[in-house]
Amino acid sequence: MSTDNEAKKANPAPLGLLGFGMTTLLLNLHNAGIIGLSVVIVAMGFALGGAAQIIAGVLEFKNGNTFGGTAFTAYGFFWWSLIFIWCNPTGGSIAAADGQSMGFYLLLWGVFTLFMFIGTLKHNRSMQVIFLTLALLFAGLSIADFTGMEVIKTIAGYIGIVCGASAIYTAMGQVVNTEHGRQVMPL
Repeated sequence: MSTDNEAKKANPAPLGLLGFGMTTLLLNLHNAGIIGLSVVIVAMGFALGGAAQIIAGVLEFKNGNTFGGTAFTAYGFFWWSLIFIWCNPTGGSIAAADGQSMGFYLLLWGVFTLFMFIGTLKHNRSMQVIFLTLALLFAGLSIADFTGMEVIKTIAGYIGIVCGASAIYTAMGQVVNTEHGRQVMPL
């Protein structure tokens, strides 16, 4: 039972989910061939996909949530590493990423995500949808990089749009449901 002297802890998950969802949706509009890769995606990846998720992850760890802390912090650093790969700030002293190295990079993220999906089997349906579509997205992008088949990247992009939209919905559902003190948006 809380007292007036105890501060109510805010839930950092909506911030992390929003950062993940908006950035994932934007990048996968590119992967699906709808928009080009531009500084818009890079900036969103650095700020919302990276920084906001890392902040949310640290707060989740502070709240004792290992799953949320691991997910948000890891995916936040995923965005920063992806930006690093795209921009290759080494000035060319390190070779740029090729299809094989990107295939393995995305495959490793897919394996991590598959295990995180298993963790969501104790969570609500919306979290399961996010992590299942994310695992499929990483698998598709990995296969696309290994094979060079653009059609697979396009299909993965559409899966990523669903994934990002699901995360945005979940973030907004958590905010709206908390504000109303009841389930307005099913999760």
